[in-house]
Amino acid sequence: MSDCIFCKIAGGEIPSATIYEDNDFRVILDLGPASKGHALILPKEHYANLYEIPDELAGKAIVLAKKIITAMTEVLGCDGYNIVQNNGEAAGQTVFHFHIHLIPRNNEDHVGVTWTPGKLTEEDKNEILEKISKIQIH
Repeated sequence: MSDCIFCKIAGGEIPSATIYEDNDFRVILDLGPASKGHALILPKEHYANLYEIPDELAGKAIVLAKKIITAMTEVLGCDGYNIVQNNGEAAGQTVFHFHIHLIPRNNEDHVGVTWTPGKLTEEDKNEILEKISKIQIH
């Protein structure tokens, strides 16, 4: 997409702090990081979200996430990582080009990537299990 900021970054039209690049992806340091070393995996082709990206490329993105966080854990000496991928405005997606956030975490860093657990009710469980059983997942 010609007006997509992440397409321009992934394609090299807009300079970025690139930490990795291959034929399919560019990995950059986020300009608005949640923590030091927060990076983004950007596919070079445009896909709005996880629903649109081809399965093979989605799989490559997860393998790449593992490689990047392994290297960055060594670089940063962090205690853990959040791997976050939002789909749709309601889920917090603000740039509608598939991307994965790699957020370094340290004990007691107070980075807000958590939620208060609710409770799975019998009603919700039964409704979901009934409906999902009617959908063929492949």
